[in-house]
Amino acid sequence: MTHLAYLDAGSGSLIVQAMVGGAAGAAVAAKLYWRRLAARLRRQPTGAAESAPTHRQPTEPPATAPAARPRRQPTDT
Repeated sequence: MTHLAYLDAGSGSLIVQAMVGGAAGAAVAAKLYWRRLAARLRRQPTGAAESAPTHRQPTEPPATAPAARPRRQPTDT
């Protein structure tokens, strides 16, 4: 049985690129999950729990954009 396996420079480059991309993706995922874990484990100051409001204050509605001016019609001269 003959094995016909051949790796040229393009195949090697593709393998290296996939490894680097996988490592970069794993690093980003680890960073995001680490921030979530650290936020859950972070302690709040002792006085912050009593002084924190229990509900959010209502905010003003966003201002509406001014009405668009109508376009001028070209005049025949």
